[in-house]
Amino acid sequence: MQLLQWVGKHTLIGLMLCSLSLVSLGVQAQSTEQRPEQIIRDSIDDLMGEIDGREDYFAENVDELEALVDANLDGVADFRYIGASVMGRYFKNATPEQRARFADTFRQTLIDTYAKGLVSFDYDELRVLDKQRHSRSEDQASVDMEVVANDGEVYPVTYSLRKTDDGWKVVNVIVNGINLGLTFRNQFDQAMRDHNRDYDAVIDSWSPEVDVEELENGES
Repeated sequence: MQLLQWVGKHTLIGLMLCSLSLVSLGVQAQSTEQRPEQIIRDSIDDLMGEIDGREDYFAENVDELEALVDANLDGVADFRYIGASVMGRYFKNATPEQRARFADTFRQTLIDTYAKGLVSFDYDELRVLDKQRHSRSEDQASVDMEVVANDGEVYPVTYSLRKTDDGWKVVNVIVNGINLGLTFRNQFDQAMRDHNRDYDAVIDSWSPEVDVEELENGES
């Protein structure tokens, strides 16, 4: 199954999750001396070692795969920060309970989507680029990598990370020029309009998607 076919079935979130989960094991055990790109480069091999050759097993034991994904994402993504960013201007007026619930809902959406598609995700290569952009500040970084699909198509992926007391955390991903954080924020904004600013209704119905054609064509 080629990359776009897989993404079409499970939405663009799947590709983002693949990227996030591939870096997660390394981030959990990161050294404060490691640079973000080295953490990501080292950890790609770590997680693929957990999955490689066990696709059929995980396909029959989705709960175990979801548990693996859940544990791994806990070490890589700052979901409360991401949730606040996605809520955007609506975050200020949300209650603490709504803020926390949306962060948890957003996280579970990603876990469910990724777990369903991971075992069928086909690619030829995942590579972190040797030449990385210079960080503008000590507590923020970008890491560039590429996903090479079976048909030879190359999809650039850029992680945005921020340094926290727990180490480097991913706070956004750009896939083929598409800023997923901004895309999800726009979707949350539209959902709030559609539901007359009913936070609970938006959170209960949250199911973010990005158009497959948009991913294939990239940023216009």
